[in-house]
Amino acid sequence: QVQLVESGGGLVQAGGSLRLSCAASGRTFSNYAMGWFRQAPGKEREFVAAISWSGGRTDYADSVKGRFTISRDNAKNTVYLQMISLKPEDTAVYYCAAVASRGTYRSPGSYDYWGQGTQVTVSS
Repeated sequence: QVQLVESGGGLVQAGGSLRLSCAASGRTFSNYAMGWFRQAPGKEREFVAAISWSGGRTDYADSVKGRFTISRDNAKNTVYLQMISLKPEDTAVYYCAAVASRGTYRSPGSYDYWGQGTQVTVSS
């Protein structure tokens, strides 16, 4: 079992920045590929970013490429999502997810463990 706890969400004006954190516990964090997803009201959960177990590979949704950066610190069992130039359409609950694998994955179904989510609200 892996437990994931997100933090760092909040209310920010358009153009602002936030950094989300996801702290993992329960198993060897470096064995897990990690992802960030988001879900806005009335919409399906969508892929945001992913990072491989070592951090050597990353992947981003086109909608966030150039604005969001995913990173991980395996010594701290934490994955981060740095978000800049935020837009109102980035408003959603953000979830981190983990899977015991080495690649990067865009499908929510590829992940075995999920956090409870953290709300990000971007005002115009």
